[in-house]
Amino acid sequence: MYVVESKGGAIVCMLLALLFLGTWPAILTLLERRGRLPQHTYLDYSITNLLAAVLIALTFGQIGDSKPNMPNFITQLYQDNWPCVLFAMAGGVFLSLGNLATQYAWAFVGLSVTEVITSSITVVIGTTLNYFLDDRINKAEILFPGVACFLIAVCLGSAVHSSNATDNEAKLSDYTDGKGAIEISGSKDAFEYRDGKKDLEDGSVHVEKAKVGTADFLIELENKRAIKVFGKSTFIGLSITFFAGFCFSLFSPAFNLATNDQWSTMKEGVPHLVVYTAFFYFSVSCFIIAIILNITFLYHPVLNLPRSSFKAYLNDWNGRKWALLAGLLCGFGNGLQFMGGQAAGYAAADAVQALPLVSTFWGILLFGEYRKSSRRTYVLLVSMLVMFIVAVGVLMASSGHRKT
Repeated sequence: MYVVESKGGAIVCMLLALLFLGTWPAILTLLERRGRLPQHTYLDYSITNLLAAVLIALTFGQIGDSKPNMPNFITQLYQDNWPCVLFAMAGGVFLSLGNLATQYAWAFVGLSVTEVITSSITVVIGTTLNYFLDDRINKAEILFPGVACFLIAVCLGSAVHSSNATDNEAKLSDYTDGKGAIEISGSKDAFEYRDGKKDLEDGSVHVEKAKVGTADFLIELENKRAIKVFGKSTFIGLSITFFAGFCFSLFSPAFNLATNDQWSTMKEGVPHLVVYTAFFYFSVSCFIIAIILNITFLYHPVLNLPRSSFKAYLNDWNGRKWALLAGLLCGFGNGLQFMGGQAAGYAAADAVQALPLVSTFWGILLFGEYRKSSRRTYVLLVSMLVMFIVAVGVLMASSGHRKT
């Protein structure tokens, strides 16, 4: 079994995890903006997310000979370690619920702000729990100032969302009726996607695209996207976002308990779960919850999404390869985070929660977020990103070394 033992190796794992975990949300957001139902996308994503865990377990978890206190993945599957397995599976449930919630929050709040708020809540709660679970191997005088930076960032993220929402309302003011509702009729037929008409990006519909950041662009986006947000309260999006952040804050501490058994739940003489075995069970429960909930949402959709079916999902190949890629990125990202956390402490590994740095980059590059916004919004956005850069550096600097 391959084990990351050095602090440098742990930091490399964290940086790769940061890149992967910051990229897959952008892919799922892109598919929703092109009109693909989030239930279809998440079902595809869940398959490859589990596949990534299996691949990691059968490669890194099987390299070399099995040791009495550190058995290989397959050897450990037959051991009596169910108390810690249940902790790992609980972590998978929390992650699945959090990921499921964020795919709806992205539509309401935007990719960048959603990732900022959820990641900051994860750090403030989850990192604090991990610090004490890890027997304080991380440097508190460095760690907790980093946590404070994330707390400031969540406030800045909320301010960015509020300012950007005000900017959008001003852009759309000429398109509102007497009651304040936004009129989007007149261009809908050109931008239908699910009903069989072509998307603008494939070049088969010759309509001049609106400039990114304009009111016309926002209306075109509303017509194409799967989740309609015009006329809905931003409180809905923020509520979903905070719920997701709370779920994310618990999955890493649960995984920590699964691999290190701080509460002494295992029988004497039974070795702790290795990170690869724990990650396998973690991903299995994540997969099961995702399948159950998303199949339910096919027939009983939320947020006024159209009703679908399992047959319709199987026949929906638009964007499937991207959804499958997103699952792989998320799976390998989580695996690398846990590998680094087992070596340097899970509190320090929460530095990957600076993934909004990556997501914001994709949000601006792919989706034109904050394009043609006010100066106030730009100042808040830059302040938020600077705070995240400081936070990730501080959390990585707090890395310790777990005693074996």
